[in-house]
Amino acid sequence: MKRYLLLAVVAVCALLAHAGQVYFEEKFSDDSWEKNWIYSKHPGKEFGKFVRTAGKFFVNEEDETGIQTSEDARFYALSTKFAPFNTEGKDLVIQFTVKHEQNIDCGGGYVKVFDCSLKPEDLHGETPYRLMFGPDICGPGTKKVHVILNHNDKNHLINKDIRCKDDDITHAYTLIIHPDNTYQVLIDNEEVQKGDLESDWDILPPKKIKDPEAKKPEDWDDRATIPDPDDTKPEDWDKPEHIPDPAATKPDDWDDEMDGEWEPAMIDNPEYKGEWKPKQIDNPAYKGAWVHPEIDNPEYSPVPDLYKQSEICGIGFDLWQVKSGTIFDNVLITDDVAIASKALENLKETQEGEKKVKEEKNKEEAEAEKSDESNNDESEDDDDDDDAEDHEPKVEENHDEL
Repeated sequence: MKRYLLLAVVAVCALLAHAGQVYFEEKFSDDSWEKNWIYSKHPGKEFGKFVRTAGKFFVNEEDETGIQTSEDARFYALSTKFAPFNTEGKDLVIQFTVKHEQNIDCGGGYVKVFDCSLKPEDLHGETPYRLMFGPDICGPGTKKVHVILNHNDKNHLINKDIRCKDDDITHAYTLIIHPDNTYQVLIDNEEVQKGDLESDWDILPPKKIKDPEAKKPEDWDDRATIPDPDDTKPEDWDKPEHIPDPAATKPDDWDDEMDGEWEPAMIDNPEYKGEWKPKQIDNPAYKGAWVHPEIDNPEYSPVPDLYKQSEICGIGFDLWQVKSGTIFDNVLITDDVAIASKALENLKETQEGEKKVKEEKNKEEAEAEKSDESNNDESEDDDDDDDAEDHEPKVEENHDEL
């Protein structure tokens, strides 16, 4: 009996040891966010305000309510802090949803994650952060997902091009950093990019560098072909590129003294063959392209725990938007990929519902606009009738009694 009890305890401990932890979660379910999140008061910036709303089209207002940028051409700086944690030996998952309801033309939709040095009241563009993740759109040329990691107080941008969503429905962005120094980027719970931290960021110096002592030998011939030394230019090759037009005639009224000496117009010479060059033949001395030898980079040193964040303590929105209307929601920081995935189990249903509601609203607005135009036309017709009556000659009625 004791043996079974011991096994049960061990099983429970193992389960608890592997249970994921949620370090921060925000769904903006009520107005308490205004107490928990702090606006920056950094001088010299005109910051915009967020408003709590589900937007113009939604399926479930309560579930889809987030905070929305509300003022055009503004910087936004809003952040919050929580109990610090580190990522040693575990996954780091950053996830949130973005809805660019305004059909964004230029603006950020990303989050920044901070250590405990963050001072929310002084948050600004130069505030140090641990990582930055999420979509950024500006015109047709910039529609990407930022993944910027900080290492030794220097920010490093991912060297992969990850395209973000640019429509006006809700999308989820997930960054997963694993303790084996690999990562994944998911959009709408589907992987769009993966790799390892060392290869996809220029965080560390390269393992190999070109040998500074190596030089291409002077007799190295890397020309695959050479001009044929036996080829000669044909005797009739040289013809002028342009010749006088043989069909041109001097005008009858041309006066050499007044107009100068007449010259016929020039035309392309049909016999012109261009610049002569000897034909190319295989180079018998060709040795191939010279490859610069590489050596181990003395400045390279592996970092086994490149993934590790020693302290995470805050998250915030620090961005610029030309046209406001972006709704942020469902902010989650955890060490459990399954928890993050489960949080998005109804996302596709929400997206399809938003599309349907939007189509219905667009249809209603189009019908209402059509009805208004029709009423305006009728009103104009009535006005025309009234004008016609006003312009009819008035008949004087004389009631003089004889």
